[in-house]
Order: sequence, then C-alpha cells, then structure tokens
Amino acid sequence: MVLPSASPPAHPGEQPAAPPPNDDRPPWPVWIAPAGLVLGFMLASIGTIVVDAIAHAGGSSLSNPSPAANIISDIVFDLCFVGAALWLTSRRGRPRVADFGYRWVTPVTGIAAVVLGAIGYYGVTAIYAVVVKTNQTDKLPSDLGVTHSTAALVAASLFVCAIAPMAEEFFFRGFLFGTLRNLPLRIGRYDVASWVAAVVTGLLFGLAHLGSAPAVYLVPLAFLGFVLCLIRWRTRSLYPCMALHSANNALALGVNQLGWSVPEIGGLILASWLVIGVITGPLGARVQQRA
Repeated sequence: MVLPSASPPAHPGEQPAAPPPNDDRPPWPVWIAPAGLVLGFMLASIGTIVVDAIAHAGGSSLSNPSPAANIISDIVFDLCFVGAALWLTSRRGRPRVADFGYRWVTPVTGIAAVVLGAIGYYGVTAIYAVVVKTNQTDKLPSDLGVTHSTAALVAASLFVCAIAPMAEEFFFRGFLFGTLRNLPLRIGRYDVASWVAAVVTGLLFGLAHLGSAPAVYLVPLAFLGFVLCLIRWRTRSLYPCMALHSANNALALGVNQLGWSVPEIGGLILASWLVIGVITGPLGARVQQRA
C-alpha cells in the first residue's frame, strides 16, 4: 500500500513524521486516474453507439430513443467506466476490494457520516438555490419514461437509485479519488493531496452530469461529489457514500418527478439500500473476514 511520503527532517538527526496508521491509499500510480477517465469515456461512447444501433434496428428512433433504450444505454455507460477502472488497476496486480473502499463501518459511524454529509450538502444547496433561483428539473427521469408505465418506473428507479450510485461511487470515490490521493502534494509538513483530490473529483463528478442535468445544477452536484469524497476519506468506506448518493437520487426522483409522499419516498430509499447491500455487502464482508 502506498503511503504519503514523510516530510524531510527539519534538523540533522531528526526522525521524519510517521505516516498515519489508518492511511488507506491504494497502491496505484497517479497516471491511472486520467487514464481511467479517458478509457472509460471511450468505452462508454462505443457502448452507447452499439446500444443505440441495436435499439434502432429494433424500431427505436435515434433522435428520440425509447425509455428502454435510454435505460440500457445509461447502464452500459456507467459500467464502461467501472470496467475501465478494473482493467487499469488489474494491470498493477490483482486489485483488492478494500482499495476501492469496500469496508464495513459501524452503524453509528455510517449513520453519522450520512446525516452530517446530508446536512452539509442540503444546507449549501438551499443557499445556492436562493441565490441562483434554480427552478429547472432533471430531464433524465423523463427520458427514462418514469411516467410511461410501471415497468419503466421500476427499471428507472433501479438504475437511478441503486445501479448509478453503486457504479458512480465505485469509479469516482473508490477509484478516482483514491488514486488522486497519491499526488505528492504537501504544504510544509501537511499532506494536502486528499483535499485536492476531493476538489478535483467533485468537479469531475459535476461535469459528468452535463447533459442529464441542467447546467445550473452542476455546481451543487460538484459540491455533492466533494462531500462524498470527504465521507469516503474520513470513514475509509464506500458504503456511507453509496447510501447518501442513493437517498439523494431517490429524493430527487420522488419529489421532483413523481410527487410522491414521504412514506413512498422512504420506501424507495430503503428498497434501494437493500439492493445495494445485497450486491455490494459481500465485498465488505470479505474485507471483514481478512481483518
């Protein structure tokens, strides 16, 4: 595991400061981060073209794809970035799930991280909404046909509230943020790589939603990406990040698009967490067993 380099001794004979014992930076070179972005985008673009071509052959319009085509295309898009990260990290040896942040945390730690992250994010977003006066809605749910049929609603909810949070947290917080934390950045004796990595990852996370979300929402989304990086950093786990990301998407879908009641949105959040837990929980269990 790559640990931050110690500061040079201030005086001859002085021992350098020991690295933090809980530093969990992955053993990957920094260049893998931009390589993952480029490769992921290339694979995602090709995958989207293939899906659109197949859908068009089945009767879907290229200019106005069907909800099914949009859902499949979005899933393929996200999975291509996951595949790019896995392929690149595997070139350095078999990647460990712990390096991506699949570590169980105590309920108290997880709940506290989600609550504090939500307070910070929604507090800043509320101020931003007042200053900028945002009144546009995300067009992604409508593209996925959430109001067209029950099947489309279920499929779109599964993607927006479970698949997307799992894939995006894996790539942005598990791979990209973790890798960028290996940047050799120090101010005096202080290692600031994690802060810089959080800012850069947050900005890229916001830009990743360009096209699916109105431009006015890219700033709050970038801030959400930054907050999620801080959660990943402080808890050393991806699970609170996926939980908050999923809950935020469920709120956006239930409130802005569907006008659901509080119990209905709560049910969507719990169902999404259950899906995420079933799929990714065993990964954290493997780390727990080896500890």
